[in-house]
Amino acid sequence: MKSLVLAEKPSVARDIARVLNCHKNISGAIEGSRYIVTWALGHLVTLADPEEYDKKYKEWNISSLPMLPEKWELVIIKQTAKQYHNVKAQLFRKDVDEIIIATDAGREGELVARWILDKSGCHKPIKRLWISSVTDKAICEGFSRLKDGHSYDNLYRAAKSRAKADWLVGINATRALTCKYNAQLSCGRVQTPTLAIIAGREALIRSFKPEDYYGLTCLAGGITWIWNHRKSGSLRVFQKDFIEKIKSDLEGKCISVTEVKKAGKKTLSPGLYDLTELQRDANRRFGFSAKETLNIMQRLYENHKVLTYPRTDSRYIGTDIVPTIKERLKACGMGPYKPLITGLLKAPIQTNKSFVDSSKVSDHHAIIPTEEYVQLDHMTNEERKIYDLVVRRFISVLYPAFEYEQTTLKGTAAGELFCAKGRIIKAAGWKAVYDGSQTALEEDYEEEEGFDGNTFRQADQPLPPVKQGASLSITRTAVTSGRTKPPARFTEATLLSAMENPVKYMESQDKKARKTLGETGGLGTVATRADIIEKLFHSFLIEKKNNEILVTSKGRQLLELVPEDLKKPELTAEWEMKLADIAKGSFKDDTFIRNIEKYTGTLIDEIKSAEGAFRHDNITNTKCPRCGKRLLAVNGKNARLLVCQDRECGYRETVARLSNARCPNCHKKMEIIKKGDEETFVCACGYKEKMSAFKARREKEGAGVSKKDVQKYLKQQKNESVNTAFADALAGIKLD
Repeated sequence: MKSLVLAEKPSVARDIARVLNCHKNISGAIEGSRYIVTWALGHLVTLADPEEYDKKYKEWNISSLPMLPEKWELVIIKQTAKQYHNVKAQLFRKDVDEIIIATDAGREGELVARWILDKSGCHKPIKRLWISSVTDKAICEGFSRLKDGHSYDNLYRAAKSRAKADWLVGINATRALTCKYNAQLSCGRVQTPTLAIIAGREALIRSFKPEDYYGLTCLAGGITWIWNHRKSGSLRVFQKDFIEKIKSDLEGKCISVTEVKKAGKKTLSPGLYDLTELQRDANRRFGFSAKETLNIMQRLYENHKVLTYPRTDSRYIGTDIVPTIKERLKACGMGPYKPLITGLLKAPIQTNKSFVDSSKVSDHHAIIPTEEYVQLDHMTNEERKIYDLVVRRFISVLYPAFEYEQTTLKGTAAGELFCAKGRIIKAAGWKAVYDGSQTALEEDYEEEEGFDGNTFRQADQPLPPVKQGASLSITRTAVTSGRTKPPARFTEATLLSAMENPVKYMESQDKKARKTLGETGGLGTVATRADIIEKLFHSFLIEKKNNEILVTSKGRQLLELVPEDLKKPELTAEWEMKLADIAKGSFKDDTFIRNIEKYTGTLIDEIKSAEGAFRHDNITNTKCPRCGKRLLAVNGKNARLLVCQDRECGYRETVARLSNARCPNCHKKMEIIKKGDEETFVCACGYKEKMSAFKARREKEGAGVSKKDVQKYLKQQKNESVNTAFADALAGIKLD
């Protein structure tokens, strides 16, 4: 008899098949003497659409809401139906006596496999493969300690409950809003609060009133001193006359040094990556969207097998991983990383609670390198960038702390307080891993939520020896000034931070609700946040200007029309807490769904009775070629489009799309606009160039050669033997 292994993706299935010595290709599977390995293509089965329950739901009508299925139905996804039937055929083979679930180790991965088993009606015994990387070693170890599949039944119930609840609230509320206001309006328990957070920031920016502020610096004893308010400690005031008076009072005065304080300080590495932190850093440094980073990570995990499972919310590793650290270091110890790793391999590995803590590891540990030897030349440029972030962060936590001596001077002059700071680096520690290429790192974190750029920072400077009681003549004074700035608009990096920690955006001051939201990991999960942001773009509720995210008119109107509950982060926190309880077995999934059904009914009643109207303020005079209605002008994430206002028509066309081609004048990215059969590059600075002219110019400049072409050429040159006249002449010379 044989075991059928069900993987989530073909690439993972091929790796498992190779390790299990399965080499015979059959329809939708790979067979060996003991195992058959098959795969899903993501989800093969999903919850049925409303019309599958009742034909009356084909027509969107508000009077038929809410839709509450008595018996939930699963349907085969049409696009992947062929593979579903391949999997089903293997499930019911007479020589298969058990199923090994090898889908991604998490809530959604469990759902992928169980829905296939449920839809097919397969009730054979199940086991579970639970691994965090797909290296040969991890697969072998995983198969040596397979778990009883039914020990994950509660995880499946939680996954199923999440899917049903989102169906009930999302589909019903979306239909109700769309029918009520005759517009394509979608909402959900995660995407709508996320939209509300972005809109809230927009409101703050619009209502912000800038103010001029002033500070004072002076030079005394070769040291730059900064004025500090005696009572508040602030480095700025809003009264120019006040600061000007202090400046005039300082003429001819000395600063009397009242305090010289020296303190040794240490800072540890920022810590290992979870998916959200990696997505934030990739957006800051390279401008990658959250979705792009996840896709790149998935390739590094599945195809290259050099990084561990990406969809993790933990930034720690367990004690069981510590013995494998040296092997992981050896695997990535080449190229730019070799000099950083050599010293670590010669001594015992030093760990601490800042990154090793089994109690803080959830389903999966932090993202770290695997034991698979890496081939950097096989990676794309984007893959190299993400791999570099993860490897350097992994190496840095194994390095000692960054150590420096902080000197703080305080002094008085004309009755005012002045301070100066200096720092002497004692040991570079983990910062040596970044070799100046990513300066100090903490500067990047000022972009995090809440930093408005208005606070003076007392810059470190080289300080000469100064003793307490010294009197230093003031040789120069200067009034500094600036203007308060509004909070920054969200980028994808800062929006991910807000979704992960939305407590500060809650209206409710309920301590229990705020605590719940913190404990449940915020809005969405590490695996879904990228898709939520993409959906907001795709629904034209938000748009991007440079790297900043703005709410569209459609998004603002939706927030005025949607029920209040759906705009609050508290709702998703409550759900996630209940789902976690279901996964633990401490809460019944049936009870959860009954409560969601009641809540859905309340939502629909609220939408039906609400007053308000939706107005298309982006309507054009261009008519839809399908239905004749006027098209709407919308800004997609990387393109400008015309879309039909009729939901059922669904027509859309791209007017202009953002390219990677740079303007020869201002070097900004140009748009490609299509008129008839001709495409034209257009830049915001006014530069225009037809596609044909662009290609001719690029060819003349020698562009268009890909990195792969260059690598292939260099490899050929390396392999070819030297055969020149000079070489031939030298070959004939005999040396005694």
